[in-house]
Parts: sequence; structure tokens; C-alpha cells
Amino acid sequence: MTLLQVHDYGGDGPQLVLLHGYGRSFADWDASAVLLNAGHRVLAVDLPGHGHSPGISPWTIPAVVRHIAHALDAHGVPEAVVVGHSLGGVVAVEYARANPGRARAAVNLDGFWWGREYPGADRVSEGLLASAGTIAPPEYIDEKVINSARFGIPADRAAAAARAAARPLPDGTWQTLPERAEALEIFDELHRIFALGVTPWLDGVDFPLLLVQAGRQLPPAPGMEWFGEFSARFAQGVSEELATLTRTRPTIIVNRIDATHLMNMETPEAVATLVAGFVRGLPG
Repeated sequence: MTLLQVHDYGGDGPQLVLLHGYGRSFADWDASAVLLNAGHRVLAVDLPGHGHSPGISPWTIPAVVRHIAHALDAHGVPEAVVVGHSLGGVVAVEYARANPGRARAAVNLDGFWWGREYPGADRVSEGLLASAGTIAPPEYIDEKVINSARFGIPADRAAAAARAAARPLPDGTWQTLPERAEALEIFDELHRIFALGVTPWLDGVDFPLLLVQAGRQLPPAPGMEWFGEFSARFAQGVSEELATLTRTRPTIIVNRIDATHLMNMETPEAVATLVAGFVRGLPG
């Protein structure tokens, strides 16, 4: 099995494994990781087909979980709290579910999805499919930096993360990652997992789990005001499901952070504080 790319941020204490979102890389965690490694040993992983990790086919959550376990074995990490953002949050939950002896707990930072039947999902899916695995122009990184500035993300942080999440091509363009075939498989996996909603997905979870929602919605691009309405409706639906879960599931904690979905890039200090506090409160 080919090893995934792992970055060891060092530190001493409880071990944390950080997972990034779709189309991103472990560089998204740089700012939070520096804060977390003051009291933890911190590693971050590039998911298959992302950053500097090799791709896999088919791209399925069980296969990804096995690859992560193999990579952590190679780095001497027998047990850890797994923390994921977005797609990484989904993987973090599934890693903990599949590895009860290896995962003390999991943190899911705004890693929720909608089934194909969710109102408006078809329009969102069309946009995602259109951009999956495309070749971006030479000015791609500059465009990412400009867009990130709307969320208060420093230019140097935004540029480093954008470069780490794409592959430069000889003609100056950029291959966005994951490439198209893997991207389509990822979307299929997410639709499968969340076909019935968040509550059925978390059925049977009995390990300590922190679920974090974004407190602010991403502002829609011009001409996409409908996406703002979709996001608000979806976030409200997830909030209602999570509120119901916490009343009957003592191992599940729900929190909200004053940030958009880009929370680990936008407010790394708040994310690090939330994760560190959760880890301190774990039994044992």
C-alpha cells in the first residue's frame, strides 16, 4: 500500500491527527497546528488524491480509512484524536468508527453533506461537477489569494495553502486536485453517506465526538444568491438534527464557531482553542 503524505508538526502530549477538506491539503492546518503542538504531538495527512498524496481508485471512505491507518503506523502513531475539516471531518468520524482501539475521539469541523434529494442539491452538484479536476489558469493562485482576503485570511497563508492544494504544470497552469475521476467518486461517497441525513449517519457512534458548525455562512458569489438561501436552509436543518442528537447521545458534543466554513484558515486560533479544550476534557 502506497503511503499517504504526512507532515509531523512535532510537539509533546496527546497525539492529534489533522485532516483537511475537499480540494485542499494539510497546509490548511499550518496556523492551527503551530498553536496545538504546544501541548500535543500534531501530525497532518494529505488525503488520497490531494496535496502530495497519491490517488486511489476507487476513492471510498473505507479505503481512505485504511490508508490513513497504514500511514500512522509508519509514523509510530498507535492512538490519536482525529480532527477533520469538511470532507476531513467525515473521514475523521469514519476513521474513529472503524478503529475503536486507535482513535480516542474525533472532531468534525463543519463536515456535513446533503443527499441528492435535498432541495437545491442538483444546482450545487452541477457547479461542483463543472469545476472538478479542472486545469486552472496561471493566475489561479492570485485569484485564490484575492478571494481569501474577503474572509480575513492573510495573503501569505492563502497563497501557501493554494499552492499546496494544486499541482503546477509545465505551461504555467495548475491542475486542481483531486483530479476529475477521483472527485466524482468522492461526491458519490458523500451522497451515499448522507442520503438519509446527519442523524442516520451518526447512528451507532459511541465514542467521544465533537461536531462543530460554522456560525456564519459563506457569502454567495454575484449571480449565485440562491446558494446563500440553500446554505442557510441546510445549516438550519443540520442544527436541528444536532440539537436532537445531543439530547439522547451523551458522547456527542455540539459547538458553533464564529467563522464561515473556512474556519481553520479563517480563525485558526479559535479552532485550536476549541480542539485543545475538547481533548483536555476526554476521559483518561
